[in-house]
Amino acid sequence: MKQWIDLGHVALRYELAGEGPTTLVLVHEMGGTLDSWDGVLPELSRGRRVLRYDTRGAGQSEKIHEPLTFDEMVDDLAALLDGLGITGRVALAGTAVGAGIALQFAVRHPGLAGAVIATSPATGLAAERRAADIARADEMERLGMRAVAEASFASSYPPVVRHDRAAYETFRARWLANVPESYAAIYRMLANAEIEAGFGAIACPVLVVGGTHDLLRPPAAARAVAGLIPGARFIEVESGHFMAVQTPAAVAMVFNDFLASVGF
Repeated sequence: MKQWIDLGHVALRYELAGEGPTTLVLVHEMGGTLDSWDGVLPELSRGRRVLRYDTRGAGQSEKIHEPLTFDEMVDDLAALLDGLGITGRVALAGTAVGAGIALQFAVRHPGLAGAVIATSPATGLAAERRAADIARADEMERLGMRAVAEASFASSYPPVVRHDRAAYETFRARWLANVPESYAAIYRMLANAEIEAGFGAIACPVLVVGGTHDLLRPPAAARAVAGLIPGARFIEVESGHFMAVQTPAAVAMVFNDFLASVGF
């Protein structure tokens, strides 16, 4: 059952499902919600607890009214775990910006991060792209999500991975419902991020997953992130940027295999 919690500095919507000795935290992509994990949740919640939530600014969590950083997103997650009484080490899996949050959580909280799965990780933008991408954030804030939808989905959800038309249309409609100001704030957070310098300190097992048909964060970019993390594994799956939505069965299998191999 989806619920809300006021953590004092932010109110978040979350759901805690499943039972078991281990906990997996799912962190959705920029523009997504906890519903992005619907297709994989049944398989992932067998024998473990699964916590998923709407990050600050997304879904039905509290919206953003000022500049934001990855560290603040990490603080939100740490406060959520504490507020729900979840103690000990957890595994984390994130998509795109959600993967960046999960990796930065492992940097900031090595005693709590037991393993990380990062799919199509978005951890920053190349210097030459920042001005254009900040201008794009300004455009969506001014004109709304629909104004940039087609360009966004051409690279993140191309026709080759629209296997399930209903799933695609539902995802797109939910994406259009984003509050532009909050989405733009997260986009600027990504544009200004400099978190990769800390990835060499990550000590837990990490799996980085690239999507063959991801035109936004191609497999080579995902592999480059894996190269910054000691001992990280890398695999490529035939999917796109939002792989938990686009190919849920394959993603659930990859997640479960990795988590079993590291004791989660």
